[in-house]
Order: sequence, then C-alpha cells, then structure tokens
Amino acid sequence: MRNATKLSTAVLAAGALTFGLSACGSSGADSASDTSGPLVVAASPTPHAEILNYVKENLAKKAGLDLEVKEFTDYVTPNTATEDGSVDANYFQNQPYLDDFNKKRGTHIVPVVTVHLEPLGLYSHKVKSADALKSGATIAVPNDSVNEARALKLLDANGIITLKDGVGNEATPSDIAKNPKNLTFKELEAAQTPRSLDDVDAAVVNGNYAIEADLKPASDALVLESAKENPYGNFLAVKDGNEDDPRVKKLAELLTSAEVKKFIEDKYAGSVLASF
Repeated sequence: MRNATKLSTAVLAAGALTFGLSACGSSGADSASDTSGPLVVAASPTPHAEILNYVKENLAKKAGLDLEVKEFTDYVTPNTATEDGSVDANYFQNQPYLDDFNKKRGTHIVPVVTVHLEPLGLYSHKVKSADALKSGATIAVPNDSVNEARALKLLDANGIITLKDGVGNEATPSDIAKNPKNLTFKELEAAQTPRSLDDVDAAVVNGNYAIEADLKPASDALVLESAKENPYGNFLAVKDGNEDDPRVKKLAELLTSAEVKKFIEDKYAGSVLASF
C-alpha cells in the first residue's frame, strides 16, 4: 500500500559507506549534499511516511520536487543516516528528543519546519479509566530518556503521580515524589509499548505506535496529552548547513500546505494534529 522503501540498519550502514564517508565527522556547510538528485527523506511509517507519500503522490510533481521516502521503525537510524549523508532529511521527531540525541551522539541535526503533533496517551486492555488502576499496577513506559520523561509528565498532569519540582526532559521513575497507587514502571523500547498491553496493566504509547497498533488516541486513551503549548510537535529535519537546500525548502512548503492539513484532519480524525 505504501511505496516507501523499508531498510534495515544493516543495509543502511552499507549505503553509508558509499554515500556518507565525506560527511562523517563534519558539520555545517562542509556536509552540504548534492541538490541535483531526488530528496531522500527518512521517516517513521505512521503517520510520517504516510504524510510524505501523500505529498509525493499528490503535490510534489506539480511543485517540481523529486521525493523519495524511506521508512524506518526505530528512533535512532533516521538521525544517524541524516548525519552521515545516507539520506537528505528526516521526519519523525520532536525538539526535546533531538536536543537529547544531538547531545549524546554528537550529531548536528536541526529542525526545518514543524508539521504535526501525535498526542502521547495512556492505554489499557484491563481497565476503562485511569482511576480504575489498582494499587501496585504495572505501567509500561518508553525507555528512551525524552519519551520516558514525557510519559511521566503525562501521568503527573493527570494526577496519577506527582513528579519532583523542577524535573525536566530527563525525568525517570526515581524523580517521582508521590505515587499514591504504588505503581511500578516497566521500561520498554517505544515501539514495544503497545505490544505490552496484554502483559501490563497500562502503557504509555507514542501516537505513531498507537495508530500502527489500531489504537485510536482520540477515543481509546485513558488520558491524552493536550495540544495546547505542546513542545513535542514533529518536524522535518536536516543536517546543519542543509537548511537552504532548495528541495528541502520546497518540501517544507508542501508539508505546511492547506492540502496536507486537510489530509491530516481527514485521515487521522484527531489522533494526529496539524501544527501549522
């Protein structure tokens, strides 16, 4: 159904030997890519690649943009591929995640334009409301630092736990000040959280993985992030120095067009929210 290309990390690594050797270890204008070929964008399958493929199939040709979409199911490879030049851009992440990634990995990825928000939600196959969670219940949360902190902030915002004052984007369960239900937390790779729902009492799931698991954030989540003043909008990103690539600028315009906004509203019915 999708015409994006799915690549494994191993295949990507091989490609990097051909396309990325000159880019490794450099940043800024020194790593500027050849702008004559197709724009290759790494993306999570849902909704990022779906949105990009809508652009590719409906808007890109008229705008003179040759767009190629490559799907990845993890949150690491799209950034490392953008850094080493295996792809030209990526579309899958938010600012707190990127800040943390650049700091820890020494990469030089920068945002271009914010496109949408995927509200993080708490889901359960065992209870119908957050209030119904029993004492000692187990909650699955993403194990990467930013999304774990985001999950804990969601629980804090809904009165399920209370975090210590001043906790930032690296909060862990050790930063919980009050835990009235004596909840325990199971840290899993973000993609695994929806698959854990039969094994835990509830799970905090990223919006894209919720949609892939046929969960409907707008109606199925016990609690859901608010879109108001939310710092977790997902954006198109490139390696520092490539922001002025005319292909990137063209894609940024298309991704924030009225046509894409309508596509997001019609297809995702509130489970994905346009941020422009």
